[in-house]
Amino acid sequence: MSVTSTYPEQRSAGQNNRKLILLWLGLLAIPLVAVILFAVFQPVKVVPRIGLAPGFIFTDQNGARLTNEDLRGEVVIYNFTTTSCAAPCVDSAPTMQGVQALLARLDTAGIPVRMVTISLDPEHDTPQRLSEYAQKLGADPAIWQFVTGAPERLKQVVGGGFGLYYQQGSDGVFEFDPMIALVDGNGILRAQYKRGLPDVDFVARDLGLIFDEVRNSAGAGGLVYEAAHLFACYATY
Repeated sequence: MSVTSTYPEQRSAGQNNRKLILLWLGLLAIPLVAVILFAVFQPVKVVPRIGLAPGFIFTDQNGARLTNEDLRGEVVIYNFTTTSCAAPCVDSAPTMQGVQALLARLDTAGIPVRMVTISLDPEHDTPQRLSEYAQKLGADPAIWQFVTGAPERLKQVVGGGFGLYYQQGSDGVFEFDPMIALVDGNGILRAQYKRGLPDVDFVARDLGLIFDEVRNSAGAGGLVYEAAHLFACYATY
C-alpha cells in the first residue's frame, strides 16, 4: 500500500497565503505611509479655516446697503476703527493703505478682492463723514468701502462674529485693539491679525496662499488641499 504525502502542497498553500497577507498589508500600508509623509513634509501650505464669518447688513459711505452676501465670491480684507481714531488709539488705516497699494501690483489670479472698513462709531461716522474719511485716505471706491450700522448690530458682528471686543468710554472715546481680518470667497474667516498690525508682506503671503488654493483645488487637487487643512499644514510667521 502506497502513501502519498500532501506536505509539500500544504507548505506551498501556506506560503501563498502568507504572500497574499503580506500583499494586503503592503497595500494597506501605502495610504498610511502617504499620510505620514504628507503630515511630516507638508508639501502644501494653507491659511486656516477659522470659521464662518458673520453675516451683516450695513450702510456704506454713499448711503447704499452693503451685505456679506454682496461680497460672496470675493476675498475681503476687513479693518475696524473710527474716523476719529487718534493716539492712544492704534489706527489700522495706514496698514489698509499699504494693502491697497499691494493689490495694485499683486497677481490675484482673476479672483476679486475687496477691502471693507467697519466703523465702530455710527453716531458720528455718518455716510458723509465716512466719504470724507475715504477721500482723505485715498481709498479706491472700486475696491475699498467704508460702512457702519446700528450699535447693537455692530456689537454682534464685530464682537460676536469677528471676535474684536470694544467699548466706548464715558468721554466718548472707543477702546479697542487693532485687528485686520481676512475672509475668503466662501465667507470663511481665514485670518485674524490681532497681535499688533500685520506687516503687509504677511497679508500678501496669506492672500497668495488663498489664491493658490482656489486655482489648484479643482479635481484631485482639492483632496490635497483638504488633506493640508486636515493636517494643519499652516504657514507660520
